[in-house]
Amino acid sequence: MKRLKKLFISLLALCMVFGCASKIPHRVVPDYNKKDMRLIAVMPVKNETTDVKAAQMLREKIINELYFKGYPKIPPGVIDEKLSFVYGKMADSKQGNIPPRIVGNLLGVNAVLYSTLEQCKTSFVLFYAPTSISITFEMRSAKTDETLWSTQYGTTKRCYSFSRRQLEMEASQVYESAIQEVLDKAMETLPDGPDI
Repeated sequence: MKRLKKLFISLLALCMVFGCASKIPHRVVPDYNKKDMRLIAVMPVKNETTDVKAAQMLREKIINELYFKGYPKIPPGVIDEKLSFVYGKMADSKQGNIPPRIVGNLLGVNAVLYSTLEQCKTSFVLFYAPTSISITFEMRSAKTDETLWSTQYGTTKRCYSFSRRQLEMEASQVYESAIQEVLDKAMETLPDGPDI
């Protein structure tokens, strides 16, 4: 009986460990590691919100996270400068939707990472302020235009206070941590780069 009890407790602990370690839904091409992905250009964030600063901050954070995943950094200024003449000719340039092949030809990169800031807002209701962030990521091959990796994730951080001013301060503090949480979860699903 003790043996059965120990087995049950062990299985329960194992289920809890694997249950907590589950990843968000994502898609990675089966032969990603054979694609020799090294240089990834992070395009300007397509911003479907009214918050311009969030999109700029997100792009910088993506570049840093890719670096920590083992991909070399390509500064956004370098990308934007080399693609500046294309921006004026492409209809979707403000959203960073320049086709991967054009980006690959001009920058010599292996892949292009597009991201969309779908939601970034804080609602204030009496003593409660939820901050919601939702981001979509798609990495495409600069040679074949194939989607190599994609995911979407969102989170909501909640603040409570009796003072509106205190509530606004707390909401502004969780804003960046909410973006970081979404980015961390998304990057867990991206295979490591060659420099790891």
